[in-house]
Amino acid sequence: MRLHHRLLSPLALVVAPAVALAFDLVAPRHAATVLVPAGEPECVWLAAADLVSDVRKITGRSLTLGRSTGEIAPGGVVLASVNQPASAALLESLAPGFAANLNGRWESYRVETVGSRLIIAGSDERGTMFGLYAFIEKHLGVDPLWFWASRPPPPRATLTWDTVKLSSGEPSFRFRGWFINDEDLLTEWKAGGGARHIDYPYYAQVVPREVIRPIVEALVRSRCNLIIPASFVDLMNPPEAALVEECARRGVFVSQHHVEPLGVSAFAYFNYWKARGRDLKYSYFSHPAEVREIWRAYAAKWAAFPNVIWQLGLRGIADRPMWMADPSTPQSDAGRGRLISEAMAEQLRILDEVAPRRPRFTSTTLWAEGSTLNQQKLLTIPPGTIVVFADNSPGWKWQADFYSTPRDPKNSYGVYYHHALWGSGPHLAQVPSPQKTFECLQLAVQQGAGSYAIFNVSNLREFVLGVAASAAMTWRMDGFDPATWLQEWVDGRFSRHQAGIIGAYRTYFDAWQIHDTQRVPFLMDGQMVAMGNATLNQLARQLAAKAPATGTPQAAVRPSAEAPKSRDAFWTALNDAHPSNPGRATVLERLARQQAGLERAMLAASNVAADLPPAEAGLLRDNLVHQASLAHQLGAWLMQVETAQAALDRGDRTGCGAALTAAEAAFARILVLAETYCQGPWAGWYRGAKKINLAATLKRTRDVLHLCLPPSP
Repeated sequence: MRLHHRLLSPLALVVAPAVALAFDLVAPRHAATVLVPAGEPECVWLAAADLVSDVRKITGRSLTLGRSTGEIAPGGVVLASVNQPASAALLESLAPGFAANLNGRWESYRVETVGSRLIIAGSDERGTMFGLYAFIEKHLGVDPLWFWASRPPPPRATLTWDTVKLSSGEPSFRFRGWFINDEDLLTEWKAGGGARHIDYPYYAQVVPREVIRPIVEALVRSRCNLIIPASFVDLMNPPEAALVEECARRGVFVSQHHVEPLGVSAFAYFNYWKARGRDLKYSYFSHPAEVREIWRAYAAKWAAFPNVIWQLGLRGIADRPMWMADPSTPQSDAGRGRLISEAMAEQLRILDEVAPRRPRFTSTTLWAEGSTLNQQKLLTIPPGTIVVFADNSPGWKWQADFYSTPRDPKNSYGVYYHHALWGSGPHLAQVPSPQKTFECLQLAVQQGAGSYAIFNVSNLREFVLGVAASAAMTWRMDGFDPATWLQEWVDGRFSRHQAGIIGAYRTYFDAWQIHDTQRVPFLMDGQMVAMGNATLNQLARQLAAKAPATGTPQAAVRPSAEAPKSRDAFWTALNDAHPSNPGRATVLERLARQQAGLERAMLAASNVAADLPPAEAGLLRDNLVHQASLAHQLGAWLMQVETAQAALDRGDRTGCGAALTAAEAAFARILVLAETYCQGPWAGWYRGAKKINLAATLKRTRDVLHLCLPPSP
């Protein structure tokens, strides 16, 4: 079946009849025409094409998609943004006064049948496409995250309604979006994205266009308007520029990682100066002229896109502070705060040069050391900047500066929230529940930080439930109830056993153990892998020395083996984010509780899945059973690794070997689980799993076990 891109005749405007008629999108002898008036931005045309694609999936029929400022036959669909003159004129001719309440509003829409036509009007282009996607979700039954949830819409023979009536005021959060961060799975799932030139053990490949397209499609279907499309984007590299291009086509705001002021990361800096024959330290303190040059060059590239939220700030290599890249920078927090403040002021001057007289948005994200320096009132943030507070990852509570920072009316305020966080938080298994997310966002609104929300969603597939919930919240906080939302989410996706499914999800979310002091989860997938590997390293040292010492201090629960040498602003922030180790006895006791909860969730969800239609069962297995099973096996492995360390501390080498043998068996089962999660269209999904490297951890477990076993005769 073919999509017809034809121009419709501009001969006559047809005024809607006074009587309401049934609206047929697809009927036995009718398939509607979808009209996108001339002058509408590309994002509206792409949204209309999504409607045509959805209808084809559901009915097997093709709608006609055309552009015109003129005639539309009865039974058609009209898309019109009232900030576009041609669209506004057409809309007024078809339905006088229809858009009276939309003028001057932000991303608002009205969707209604007028006679036998469906009119979708938006206050602006995003309002128009969000109105269309609201119609598609409610009336066609298309899940905004259908691709990532493996949930295509159910087939239907006809699409017809007596009336359609939807409307929306302005969204609760002006900016709402996703940060595609720590995206190791996305980079290597599909080939063809191109190479990245980055001195870092991750991200050797760029996420291909065929992968970023369904990401940004899901974003706009979810009525979000902001995206940071990858970690460390280098716009000078064409494959990486393609990521931003694909996002910009959808009409959304594009922004930058908090280590990329004006789009420049340390890795881009090294590439830029290497290409010019210079090997320079990445430092605004030591090389201010060179840093200003590259800021200016990259700002000029980014300024080619229409909707940019410019990141202001100053950080170092990877996700570390600047002073780790250049020890000659000021050694006091006050001096460091002054340098960052000067950098932000300079970045604004560069924007004045590169994009003069253009409306612009700027933001600064108070992550890690930024949070501590801001709390100490050591940062001068330029007026007009969106000040973004970070959670005490993952998605559990806001950092201290969220509460202590006075809200300056010259700025607006928002939040950075982690559904995912590599190292210390969720990466392969979701943890924050919709209830916990709502508690955090409700505080943001109450505390005057409700204009901007960016969600770290990592590889997206693992977090479809939380992502869907946060999109709904930020669109409309008033009246949102997490329990009601979860009930509706389950009812819309599962045809039976809804109470059992809700119970399984609640059991799963309740299973995660909370640190007694810092009140955040401390046995998530990344934390368990980090803790277990630290213990394996200690075991390896003891076994290699053939001197099993007693009382060896345990490694702290950290995302890496790097230990803080001082209590500077960076480590002060992270020490609050990463819980201290409560001791082996407490870890084992709390881990046993978590294991029991995960077992109950697995059993309940597995029993329900066995009596669901295949597509529904697949969603439940992917989004709940697999994640609970993976976390449970990680817990079983960690319990045995810690048991092995306790045995060796007692001088019981035989007990150590037995525990390590059990640990190896537990971890090997994770790779078996992964095979079922990476089948069909998701084949190769774990190919790029380098951040929580399952294969490497299994090998490390086997290597340490080999050290413990007696030599072969």
